[in-house]
Amino acid sequence: MQLEIERWGRVPYGRALELQKQAVEDRRAGRTPDRLLLLEHPPVVTCGRSTHPENLRVPESELLARGIDLHHVARGGDVTYHAPGQLVGYPIVDLEARGEPDVVAWLRRLEHGLILSLAELGVSAERATGKTGVFAAGSAPLRKLASIGVGLRGWVTWHGFALNVTLDLSGFDVIVPCGLADVEMSSVAHELGVDAGAALFERSVDVVAGVFGRELDR
Repeated sequence: MQLEIERWGRVPYGRALELQKQAVEDRRAGRTPDRLLLLEHPPVVTCGRSTHPENLRVPESELLARGIDLHHVARGGDVTYHAPGQLVGYPIVDLEARGEPDVVAWLRRLEHGLILSLAELGVSAERATGKTGVFAAGSAPLRKLASIGVGLRGWVTWHGFALNVTLDLSGFDVIVPCGLADVEMSSVAHELGVDAGAALFERSVDVVAGVFGRELDR
């Protein structure tokens, strides 16, 4: 099934949310094919439907003082953090049209695509029992590389995944990421032991686009 991959660059979260909503309506109306939107966000904390207030470690006033926006959104999952150097993917995909109206299977598909992408980047990754997302293989304590939280309108998906590539991991200090107090956040750069840089981020965009293109454009 056709999948269009769009690279949007850096987009403020609120603006990207409005564009996603329009993309979902376009897909439901049959005006567009399935799409994968790849982008970055300026610093922002987002709270999903399962967010526990105690997982936001600082008040909103302190977030704003640090230049971090806050949004409450209609996706699954708890609280998470986005910032430049993190590759965000928003698949706008009609699961019913694909004959796969199963949200759990969709989550596993996203995890699989990210694991394949990380392997191409030289990072061994895996799922963790009872936890959604992607983690460094064999890590103890668990080191999380990618977070996933999805929403559905009809059977059209929105929201999606966030892969930590080169972002400053100290930004996660303002939250308990995804409500998982026993998990450390990591990144592609950290796992590879290399300096964060634009070249690694751009390669990650290319790899993720290629992997998800192969996995979903069929």
